[in-house]
Amino acid sequence: MSSIEIATRAADAFTRLYYTTYDSPTRVDDLPKFYRSSSTLTWNGNPCQGAEGVKKLIQDMPSTRHEVQSYDCHPIPGSQPPSLLVTVSGNVTHGRGPAGNPVSTPIKSVDGQPRVFFQSFMLVPDPTVPVVKAGEVAKYYVDADAMRFVG
Repeated sequence: MSSIEIATRAADAFTRLYYTTYDSPTRVDDLPKFYRSSSTLTWNGNPCQGAEGVKKLIQDMPSTRHEVQSYDCHPIPGSQPPSLLVTVSGNVTHGRGPAGNPVSTPIKSVDGQPRVFFQSFMLVPDPTVPVVKAGEVAKYYVDADAMRFVG
């Protein structure tokens, strides 16, 4: 299997699993599992370190609903399976959406409104998790993550 095929399969699986987990009621416990203690995250300009930093960031955040519009993936040469640069764009709504806002919320408030986001991940093969069967996508963890609202 070529690096491009590996990257495409891994990015597709990662993107679906990551955002499904992010939007789940168990995200505070489950999303940090994508990271390691050495991982770095910059969330809209705010830096976090490791799985514990991710947990602290999301535990006070309202629920989310992500709608991925597009993603792309590039294998990084030098290892097999390759590390992957994954870029994702889409919309995210925090809270219950506009209908869930109190009546007193100003009409132009961004609270509960969908916001455009761009997120990039550096995924690194996890050497502690072996590939179990031929053709299976390698297991990756998030080494670096940068998310920014763009709209």
